Amino acid sequence: MLKSLALLIGLICAGSLHAQTSSPQTLGYILQAEALAKSRDAVVDILAKSDRDWIILDTHFDGDPWPPEALQTIRAGKAGRKVLAYLSIGEAEDYRDYWQKDWDADQDGKPDAGAPGFLCDLNPDWAGNYKVRYWHRDWQATLLKRVSSIMQTQKFDGLYLDIVDGFSFFEHDPKTDQWIDNRHNPQTGNTYRKDMIRWIMLITKNARRINPKTLIVPQNGEQLLKDKAYSQLVDSVGIEDLFSNGNQKQSADDITYRLSYLKPFVKTNKPVWLINYATHPRYQRLATSKARELGMRLLITDRDLKTLGISRSLQD
Repeated sequence: MLKSLALLIGLICAGSLHAQTSSPQTLGYILQAEALAKSRDAVVDILAKSDRDWIILDTHFDGDPWPPEALQTIRAGKAGRKVLAYLSIGEAEDYRDYWQKDWDADQDGKPDAGAPGFLCDLNPDWAGNYKVRYWHRDWQATLLKRVSSIMQTQKFDGLYLDIVDGFSFFEHDPKTDQWIDNRHNPQTGNTYRKDMIRWIMLITKNARRINPKTLIVPQNGEQLLKDKAYSQLVDSVGIEDLFSNGNQKQSADDITYRLSYLKPFVKTNKPVWLINYATHPRYQRLATSKARELGMRLLITDRDLKTLGISRSLQD
């Protein structure tokens, strides 16, 4: 059993090594690409002519799946460019095709009697997004169908995984109002962090079965990088709000805590993308100087992700 698990992890991580090509320096992260232009063809032209090495898109444009031909046109606009699909793995979104109205028919933000066992309460900070028990088999089966479509039908180059830090929701102890690192999940016998790692490994296995060169890029949840197998598995990470939350500087303690997980990963020479939403030049300059100092890449963009933002190579 242990030998077979080790072999599986080895094969998955080998896919990660094969996925590495030339090191990307610039990023586009546009989840509302409809805002770029009036037509899909015009948006494709804008993205194809952009200077970005990697481009992250929602799987759909104006309600319809991106066709592989459009993605290929975008990809062909720059040598070595990769186009990644955004996929929320720690929350259910009520605007996706898997959503059923009877899951929250009264729209009170709480699962109704007809909801599946994986569904939790609405995220109060993001309309239409519901927390999920991401280790639940039904949720995983639902998402893996999307992974198959993304990789096999649409032919994206990789997956940009969001709500990877969803484990922190379950690490909160309501009795003490404290967060407990590596809190035990009584439903699985693992920690909530280990359950997230296993979930991402399963996604990776399924995606790389279709395309062995699939890029796997988690957003946030940097604590998981402490796990060696996970750190080897992923091709890159995206990190939001590291030095400022919009135009508000983060505390020194928070920055130090997050960097304790990120600095060792930087040494692997895999890209660390700082996603910065500041509009004030002071905090944009702060993010730029820190990214250059730490050997990270940078994207300064709008939080609604409607634009290409600013992303330039910081290499000397």
